[in-house]
Amino acid sequence: MKKNMDKYKKLINNSLIFAIGNLGTKVIAILLVPLYTYYLTPSEYGITDLITTSTNLLLPIVSLSIFDAVLRFVMDQDADKESVLTNGIIVSFTGLLLSLLLYPMALNFMNADLVLALYILLFLQIFYSIFSQFARGIGRVRLFASSGVIVAVFLLFLNLLFIVYLKMGIFGYLLSLILSTTSGVIFLAFFLRINKYFFWSKLNKNLIKKMLVYSIPLIPNSLMWWITNASGRFFILYYLGLSANGLYAVANKFPSLLSILYSIFFQAWQLSAIEEFDSKESGNFFSTIFNFFTFVMFTGSSIFLVFLKPILSITVEASYFVTWKYIPFLLLGVVFSSFSSFITASYIAAKETKGVFITSIYGALINLIGNFILIPIFGLTGASISVMISFFVTWLIRMKDTSTIVTLYLNKLNLCLNLFLICIQILILNLNMDILYEVTANMVVFGLLTFVNRQYVRQLVLKCLSLKK
Repeated sequence: MKKNMDKYKKLINNSLIFAIGNLGTKVIAILLVPLYTYYLTPSEYGITDLITTSTNLLLPIVSLSIFDAVLRFVMDQDADKESVLTNGIIVSFTGLLLSLLLYPMALNFMNADLVLALYILLFLQIFYSIFSQFARGIGRVRLFASSGVIVAVFLLFLNLLFIVYLKMGIFGYLLSLILSTTSGVIFLAFFLRINKYFFWSKLNKNLIKKMLVYSIPLIPNSLMWWITNASGRFFILYYLGLSANGLYAVANKFPSLLSILYSIFFQAWQLSAIEEFDSKESGNFFSTIFNFFTFVMFTGSSIFLVFLKPILSITVEASYFVTWKYIPFLLLGVVFSSFSSFITASYIAAKETKGVFITSIYGALINLIGNFILIPIFGLTGASISVMISFFVTWLIRMKDTSTIVTLYLNKLNLCLNLFLICIQILILNLNMDILYEVTANMVVFGLLTFVNRQYVRQLVLKCLSLKK
């Protein structure tokens, strides 16, 4: 019984630790949106968003997603930590060198300064990902969290310096990202003492092969998130123009508040899923956590929808207020993507990443087709709906596909009621009532959602009281 409680306690403790790191970088990134919308035009913000989006696209491709393998393989009981990290770094560095062959081609799409910034960001993000995943895998979760705080502090200070004080515009934005990420890489390298883990003599072709067999199928999964979240930007750019792309980029920032909850949890959940996968109670453990997780995500979405328009009215410039139309669908997209990622942990724990590959392809194709059909008809609303549908379908496919790996016992009635109430809130927003009536109506719906989830509310209260004791 004590061991059964310990795994829940460990998951909670890890979630709290990861919250420190995530609430650094991601919350500050959200809070900086008003600054960007004030000092950058929609067109300028659209350009910077395309740069960072392209970097996120190239990250798993160039590195062959080896940082995911570093986390999983270093957690094996008989793992040779030095060998895992050494070979992960070698694979990443090789990928970076090969990517330089594309430099002349990239100059056809961007000017030299932007291409250089992209390569520098890519280089830094790859090594930050490897070091941070290694820290998580060897149990240095507090160090991982601290690195997030360091990056966040530098990002905030440098944005104020370069964008507000020095008025450097796009260049200041990119320079802030580069220097803040550099601070994270240096911090992790120093406190992990990377030099004590990296040895050329640990080069192991067989281990590299095993790690790549594991990590390569995860690349389409990363690309699926990129295609679903970012390919719409290129469709928007083609059909609607650069300013519309800037609006869509800002609209995506606000659902990121909810994705912070998910990312905090997922980093802790991934570790627990790997550790508990072979236990006899894994099915019940996975089910209990998932059902409670759905309550948290739907509750967070409902609260956000209650105050959506008031928040926008005080955080963004007037020309961006129209983004309220797109945010609710992007919000549901975050909810379904979090459910889908929860299932991904089952594939990772079982080292069955081929399933991730196949389901990612389905999700990406659905999103591309949705963008092609819906954006010309419904504009930015169509792009948002396409994101929501693709993540929803991917989640359902993964639920079915992983049923032979881990059995999840879902509270289906609760899921359907929560989704129905969220849809009611979206409908209320689109009625364009007086803001006071609108907020009141959505508060009533939130009250109903709380009642539907009363068993989970009670569990949460009891858990908080036990933690306090």
